[in-house]
Amino acid sequence: MPADQAQPVQRVLLVAAHPDDVDFGSAGTIATWTGAGIEVFYCIVTNGDAGGFDSKVPRPAIAGIRQDEQRKAAAALGVTDVDFLGYPDGRLVVSFALRRDITRVIRRARPDRVVVPSPQRDLRNVYGSHPDHQAAGEAALCAIYPDARNPYAHPELLAEEGLEAHTVPEVWVTSHNDRADHYVDITDTFDRKIAALRAHTSQTAHMTGLEDRMRGWSAMQAQAAGLAQGRLAEGYLVLDTR
Repeated sequence: MPADQAQPVQRVLLVAAHPDDVDFGSAGTIATWTGAGIEVFYCIVTNGDAGGFDSKVPRPAIAGIRQDEQRKAAAALGVTDVDFLGYPDGRLVVSFALRRDITRVIRRARPDRVVVPSPQRDLRNVYGSHPDHQAAGEAALCAIYPDARNPYAHPELLAEEGLEAHTVPEVWVTSHNDRADHYVDITDTFDRKIAALRAHTSQTAHMTGLEDRMRGWSAMQAQAAGLAQGRLAEGYLVLDTR
């Protein structure tokens, strides 16, 4: 039975390193979920201050611009709850503090499923193996197990904030290659994916081939999934973390 049909899913949390990461990797999937009435939350770990391509934009303004863009992109997909942890872009490491901060978000959102970036470097796709992505993925997995479910981990979250332990039943790791074992057909939500990506003006305004690039990548995912020609998909590796 497909992972998304094994049990009712009402709340999904996506953890990502940078503003725009969730939209490049999962926007079509997110639009499918929100369209089905699933509540979706974002946890964006860095403030995005190392991004942008326009040298005329003052560097101190970039973080605020990118966070605003992420909120607009989220709204295009039906997501209203976006949590920014504010870590510096490009300097992310798997720290105890980061594990605690992601644990806090998990305990607040209490999701049935968490989507995370891969913690592993893909030597066939160096571009997709940004060190921040790896660090966010590893820290998120540590927060999922053992931290969020252990009432004695980060005790201040319970003592000072009243956030009780929560066990995440299922984790989806974003996958752009043959590591995926589950695919979501995004053919009908592809236009919303592009709209979300276009909302990240500071990152995508210069990409004249953005839609073709995303369509090509999604078509390859659909082919790997065994879907009919012309379909589009996003792929994941699904982990049982009950």
